[in-house]
Amino acid sequence: MRKVQYEFPLSEFTSEADFKKVKEFSEDKETPFLVVDLSKVEKMYDELVRNMPYVKIHYAVKANPMDEIISVLRDKGSNFDAATVYEIDQLLRLGVAPERISYGNTIKKEKDIAYAYQKGIRMFATDSQSDLHKIIKNAPGSRVFFRLLTESDGADWPLSRKFGAHPDVIYELILEAHENGLEPYGLSFHVGSQQRDIGQWDNALSKCKYLFEAVSLQGIKLKMINLGGGFPAKYMSPANELETYAHEILRFIQEDFGEEHPEIIIEPGRSLVADAGVIVTEIIMISKKAKLNQYHWVYLDIGKFGGLIETLDECIKYPIYSESEGCEEEVILAGPTCDSMDILYEDHKYVFPESLHENERLYIFTTGAYTQSYSSIAFNGLPPLKAYVI
Repeated sequence: MRKVQYEFPLSEFTSEADFKKVKEFSEDKETPFLVVDLSKVEKMYDELVRNMPYVKIHYAVKANPMDEIISVLRDKGSNFDAATVYEIDQLLRLGVAPERISYGNTIKKEKDIAYAYQKGIRMFATDSQSDLHKIIKNAPGSRVFFRLLTESDGADWPLSRKFGAHPDVIYELILEAHENGLEPYGLSFHVGSQQRDIGQWDNALSKCKYLFEAVSLQGIKLKMINLGGGFPAKYMSPANELETYAHEILRFIQEDFGEEHPEIIIEPGRSLVADAGVIVTEIIMISKKAKLNQYHWVYLDIGKFGGLIETLDECIKYPIYSESEGCEEEVILAGPTCDSMDILYEDHKYVFPESLHENERLYIFTTGAYTQSYSSIAFNGLPPLKAYVI
């Protein structure tokens, strides 16, 4: 078989100047660590506003809760989607007004609802009678939005099954909320993270239209639709540009609701911060399992438990760059821990130069979201993933 020279499409993920900036910043730091370029977060926020001027942005804090990111987005005018009272406390500590925060988790302790309400939060998500009763009791008069169960086909990281409820269940919850003094404000859904099938938003919006019309017959006027997230970042598999998503989603909204459509909220996380992050890692060891085995195993100093949990089932395929040169070979990538689950990519073989060597640094792009915030605390004694901003 003819050998092929290793090539990596660096320009698809960063500019030469930006990569040089990351390298120079990283030189004296011990791996592994995450570097986030705040200017890229700002740029992506501005791009969302430009392409989707009809939406209110609620940044999904869980994607990357670094104070510096929250502060930048606060100053840009973003609202925030919080999943826990800990995120609410962080947002308030950083000067975010409570009216800019929604409590978007449908799984909440009663005392946490009461705490959020006491702190001034007045918008809550729900998808069950149990949770709704807690809100009625502990957050009287609040706005509630109801999460629909939707399909996640086409998403790299599906979010179906656990969250949301069937439209018939949501219909009953809306009536009960109204009868008990809450304001049924709107509906929400999430079509899955890194969603490549734009048509999934169309399917979900048609369910929203049905419910808007059904509850209006009972004298209830819903005012808002929360489209969730799902907009893609630049991983290995290509996706449509944000402009295409924005244009098509607006078309879907107008087809169902006309020009005078409800208030539209989005909850971007990955699409706002993923492309701004680079993880710098080092190769600990390269080995073969048998003399005639075809593939080298390449062990990094970061793995599933250190921030790359989204490699689970090889769902998210990160762009990984080596500066070495030479003919390419396929390898298996694994993490450093004493857990046999800590294999990053085995079915999908990554390609690197044959000259790849131990102690070499690799650069994992598009890692600004769901990495550091996912890293474990002291598994095998390893500290959480360090993170810096530039």
